[in-house]
Amino acid sequence: MEVLRAFLDYLRTSIAAKVDGVPEPQVRTAAVPSGTNLLGLLNHLTFVERSMFLGDDVTDWQATFQAASADSVADIVARYRETVERANDILDGCTDLGATVPRPRPGRPAPSVRWALTHMIEETGRHAGHADILRELIDGSTGR
Repeated sequence: MEVLRAFLDYLRTSIAAKVDGVPEPQVRTAAVPSGTNLLGLLNHLTFVERSMFLGDDVTDWQATFQAASADSVADIVARYRETVERANDILDGCTDLGATVPRPRPGRPAPSVRWALTHMIEETGRHAGHADILRELIDGSTGR
């Protein structure tokens, strides 16, 4: 479990760093035809973390890729970090990778801790790669 958590935490820190400090409107500007933008990626990952570990029900995943215009970069970064902290609180109580994630979600079975961590590593890593490219297009910044 320790290794999986370390990989996930590394990716979480990496993507938050890619968004933090990018000025408006570049942080919301789509640099690719799909409309993907840095702030939207972090907003989406906040919803994925909340769904996976906190039991939130998301009905429109596509909408999570756009941050509300009233939300600042600092708001979205802080919300992501707070969500990660809450998710880690849940994970701190998990000692068996084969057990289900302890989350309140009536009528819907929770995945195993192993599946949830693996999925979050894949999801966060995928979007961190997108963020790397978008950030480089914005200001030339590369690396973690």
